Amino acid sequence: MFKGSMVAIATPMQAGVAPDTALDPDAMAQLVEFHIENGTDAIVAVGTTGESATLDETEHGTVIRQVVEQVNGRVPVIAGTGANSTTEAMRLTRHARDVGADACLLVTPYYNKPTQEGLYQHYRTVAESVDIPQILYNVPGRTACDMQPETVGRLAQIDNIVGLKDANTDLDRVRKMRELCGDDFMLVSGDDATAMDFMLAGGDGVISVTANVVPKAMHDLCVAATAGDSVAAAEINKSIEKLNQDLFIESNPIPVKWALHRMGLIQPGIRLPLTWLSANYQPVVTEAMREAGLLN
Repeated sequence: MFKGSMVAIATPMQAGVAPDTALDPDAMAQLVEFHIENGTDAIVAVGTTGESATLDETEHGTVIRQVVEQVNGRVPVIAGTGANSTTEAMRLTRHARDVGADACLLVTPYYNKPTQEGLYQHYRTVAESVDIPQILYNVPGRTACDMQPETVGRLAQIDNIVGLKDANTDLDRVRKMRELCGDDFMLVSGDDATAMDFMLAGGDGVISVTANVVPKAMHDLCVAATAGDSVAAAEINKSIEKLNQDLFIESNPIPVKWALHRMGLIQPGIRLPLTWLSANYQPVVTEAMREAGLLN
């Protein structure tokens, strides 16, 4: 059910940089249609790229509901519902289930730095409390917490824990987790720069930032890589290689929101403490967009 190119969709906002920059539901509706028209295989709403850390719980739920309603069953919707509070993660996950999301993506609790046993108990508690497919999310570069393959293997035994998004770039872990979790457990990359290699090593797809601006290319890359066609995958990957690097030249989602604005898809809006892309980096992202065929 969950495979291929899954976009970590940005949350459009009205123009401005402020603590309470208003959401832009009209632009979100247009973004959803843009992705469906260009082959995106699933949409992840209100993840890191969707500025989950700066939306309050009401806004978080509103965006998930809108994406579910706009998609209307055409592709799966995965709701970002992770938190460093187990009770908050349970509330968000319950809401996502109630509004019709197909699955939830739960980041490892950040800042708390739980033990491996703490991670197991956190995820087990949420999974047993809310009956919806749940995908683990390991991103140690942001959370200061690295979920080990053995912990993933334990969690894979829980019926409604169905997969893992892993932003760790150690590809040997893909093979190890496949052995521990079995062929039916979804393994997807959380790192665009190494996503092709992740899939060629046995992964099922990518939850992607880059797919925000090149959804068709990312879809085609996933089709080739998951089929084991390394030649075709490498050709597509080369065309978006600079995007995969330069969309992270400042903290995500700063560069990708600037790129989406440059494409005319969203207004120049973002929430503090994030800021608009620095002027000295704008030519860098522009050149990456040109190389990917997005600009003349």
